[in-house]
Amino acid sequence: QEQLVESGGGLVQAGGSLRLSCAASGRTFGDHAMGWLRQGPGKDREFVAAISWNGRLTYYSDSVKGRFTISRDNAKNTVYLQMNSLKPEDTAVYYCAQSPLIAWSGVDPGPEDFDSWGQGTQVTVSS
Repeated sequence: QEQLVESGGGLVQAGGSLRLSCAASGRTFGDHAMGWLRQGPGKDREFVAAISWNGRLTYYSDSVKGRFTISRDNAKNTVYLQMNSLKPEDTAVYYCAQSPLIAWSGVDPGPEDFDSWGQGTQVTVSS
C-alpha cells in the first residue's frame, strides 16, 4: 500500500495561488496514475485533477480547468497541484491519491478509480 503525504495547504485570499505537493513511498510510484481530489464542507469527495503514469496525459474537472495544473516528478516520487486564481468555492480538504491504473482513455477519472489516499491538507480561500 502506498503512503502518501500532502503538504502546501493554507489560507489564501481569492485570486491567490497555492502549490500542493504529495510525497509517495511504497510501491513503484512511476507505475501508477496519480490524482488530486477534494472534499468541501458538507460535500462529497470530488475529482479535481489526475495525471498518467508518465505525466503525458492530464485530466481536470470542469471547475478547475484553466486554473489548476497537475504535474509529477517520478525521480522524486512526488506529484504537485499548482492552483491559481483561487476562488472561495475551492475551499476544501485536498487529498492526494494513487490509482491502480496507468491512465484513462475515453472516460473521466472519478474517486472510485483511486485506492490509496493521503490524510489531506486544508485549503481555505477567503473572499
